Amino acid sequence: MNNVQSKTKQVPSWITALLAIACGVIVANLYYAQPLVGPISIDTHLPLASAGFIVTLTQIGYVAGLLFIVPLCDLIENRRLVVSTLVVVICALVAASLTHSASLFLIAAMFTGLGSVAAQILVPYAAHLATEERRGQVVGNVMSGLLLGIMLARPIASFVTDLWGWQAVFILSAVITTILAVLLAFVLPERTPSPTMNYGDLIRSLWSLFKTKAVLRRRAFYQACLFGAFSLFWTVIPLWLASHFHLSQQGIALFALAGVAGAIAAPIAGRLADKGWTKRLTGLAIVIAALSFLLTHIFEDASAIALAMLVIAAIALDMAVSGNLVLGQRTIYSLGSEIRGRVNGVFMAVFFIGGAIGSALGGWAYAYGGWMLASMLGLSMPVAALLYYFTEKSN
Repeated sequence: MNNVQSKTKQVPSWITALLAIACGVIVANLYYAQPLVGPISIDTHLPLASAGFIVTLTQIGYVAGLLFIVPLCDLIENRRLVVSTLVVVICALVAASLTHSASLFLIAAMFTGLGSVAAQILVPYAAHLATEERRGQVVGNVMSGLLLGIMLARPIASFVTDLWGWQAVFILSAVITTILAVLLAFVLPERTPSPTMNYGDLIRSLWSLFKTKAVLRRRAFYQACLFGAFSLFWTVIPLWLASHFHLSQQGIALFALAGVAGAIAAPIAGRLADKGWTKRLTGLAIVIAALSFLLTHIFEDASAIALAMLVIAAIALDMAVSGNLVLGQRTIYSLGSEIRGRVNGVFMAVFFIGGAIGSALGGWAYAYGGWMLASMLGLSMPVAALLYYFTEKSN
């Protein structure tokens, strides 16, 4: 009864939809603060030079959760683990909305990242629920919700802040996350793993898995390169849109909404991966990511056509990243149900580190060489993935 993988023949569509919505709601908490760094730093008296720590500490908390909390889904009952981590998120969001202290806000940001790994417990949970022949489709559908959360978080945060202030973003998220936690606690099926090791051995096995599973290393590198390019693009593009195209904050938020269209690639990639197209689609995703940066240089003036090309580039890049993410997870989940949580944690940690590097490089490159230098650095990341892709001999 507890081990749903052995009992469930087909995932009910409403559970897949709920998991997709849950992942989107949870992961959005990682990105709300990114467009709000300015007003948050002013209200909490955080020096502008240190304002980047608002994002950095959220990322550090998230990576820590991926490495030390996500592996627990191979050890303890998954539903209880998800709800427990959501309690951490709710408390952190409430603290962030109430504090006027820079140090307390940064601590809250770190715990927001730590608890938001609940989304990465739900993704392998969905894979456990699915049968082998539909696993790619189910994971793709759930990941489309997660990716929508990532892409919608920035424009939603900007719009809500314009209306009610930045604190309202965190209060609203805390309320929604509380409702979600209660819902998940009552409706999700239990999934209790059959552990073969204790927690200490589980954590020590992470490096062993990375070292011995070549497919995990490969898929993590592909996604780290693409997510690094994605993070660089979305870190720099608001600055470029404001300075070159003279867009307002609302105009930039509307531009960010265009990227949401890229999330459609996730369920499509999942279905095609189930048909054995993983390797070909991976190559296509990497090439599209590289081409998206080149598209931005076809028209380099501030015309409507140039802006339209930038919108197309944003959609293409988001499609490449979201599609390749599903392909990677579909592949690594085939390594075995008993290690699925740990494998997912390692995979996500590696590619999220790639994203952090991309953001840092983007800010530096834009400061010293504008969009030209930043975009060339962005282009180099999928090119590196493509060179590695050419060494792949099988799916």
